[in-house]
Parts: sequence; structure tokens; C-alpha cells
Amino acid sequence: MRKSRLSLFKSTSMLISVVGIVMIIATIIVVAYVSYSMVSSGITNEISSGTQYDELAELKAEYDNLAAKFDSVKSTYYAGDANDVQVYNDAKIELTRANSAIENVQSALDAGKPSNEVDSRIEFAKKELETASKAYNNL
Repeated sequence: MRKSRLSLFKSTSMLISVVGIVMIIATIIVVAYVSYSMVSSGITNEISSGTQYDELAELKAEYDNLAAKFDSVKSTYYAGDANDVQVYNDAKIELTRANSAIENVQSALDAGKPSNEVDSRIEFAKKELETASKAYNNL
């Protein structure tokens, strides 16, 4: 009886040791996987945000060109009657909306928003800039 208890204790003790070692190895594997995914995700986000910053710079350049065009014709429309001023102001509102959309993209990038959200804001800013450009062409 004594020998069987000792044998049972040894086998139980060995089983507990093996299970403990397996759990430690599993924990190390899980921690390694999670840290790898975080690093991989961070690199992907940095690459994507780099192109998003490039698109933001393009949007700002297009906005600056369009704003300069609006300023060049401003005196012509303000020299006309009230209807001309209203037409110019309506077109200028579209330019202001485009600027607001571009600033919205900038704030999303500064806040570190997910890339799909930033991409949707970039698309919206492009549409607003296109609308402002059409408004200028209709002047």
C-alpha cells in the first residue's frame, strides 16, 4: 500500500509538472503571437497613414490653388450687383465646405483614427473639393 501511494504521488507530481510546463509554453506562445500582431498592425497602419498624409498634402495643394482662383475673381464679382455677390458667395461657401472636409481629414490623422475611417474622410474631402471646383467653373 505504501509503495502504491508513493508511486501515485510520483505520477501525480510528474503530471502536474508536465501540465505546468505545457501551460508556461502555451502562455509564451500566446504572448509572442499577440505582440507580433500588434507590431505587424502598427507597421501596416504607419504605411497606410503615410499614403494618407500624401493624399492630404495633395488635397491641401488643390484647395490652395482653388482658393487663389476664387480670390482672383473676387473683386470682379464684388464690383457687380447684389446678384453677382450672391453667386460668388454661394460658390465660396462650397470652397469653405471643402476646407472643412480637409481639416476633418487632418484631425482624423492627428487623432490616429483607423485607416478606413481616414480613407472615407479623404474621399468625402475629394468630393467636396470637386464640388467647389464645379462651383468656381460656374462663376
